[in-house]
Amino acid sequence: MAIHPPPPPSISPSQMTLLRIVSTMAWSDGHLADEEVEVMLDQFSGLFANNPDHQQALRTELRDYMMQNIPLEELTPKLTSAAERELVLKLGYQVISASSRTPDENLINQQEADAYQKLVTLLDLPEDVVAQVEQSTAIPAAGLVDHLTDELRHFIQGD
Repeated sequence: MAIHPPPPPSISPSQMTLLRIVSTMAWSDGHLADEEVEVMLDQFSGLFANNPDHQQALRTELRDYMMQNIPLEELTPKLTSAAERELVLKLGYQVISASSRTPDENLINQQEADAYQKLVTLLDLPEDVVAQVEQSTAIPAAGLVDHLTDELRHFIQGD
């Protein structure tokens, strides 16, 4: 019996890279809550698919990709423009700023801060751009996924 490789992803390579980097940042503290995964899958499948059947199939596919914790060093070279790098920085910062694991923990814990600094280094954006992204990215945790979805939608549509 012949072994067949899995089908190619049904989203574009640039969409996949964005999804994987955001997922890697979410995993940076070693924890990704099931509820967070479900909400992200709802939002991203709705963004990347046009009909309910495709959305459901895409949810399953994206879950598999979100569960892969791929090193940032492998992902960031796939970003092809300064706009993509800036978007990834913004989304990454939003993800790590969304919540703490416990009420006594800082909003951004040390593991998340280290992952963010690595991302900043790998993206090689000017310091003023990094500072602007950090200052403009404060959003309430309850609206994180909707905000991420809006950011991705604007980027994909070229707004």
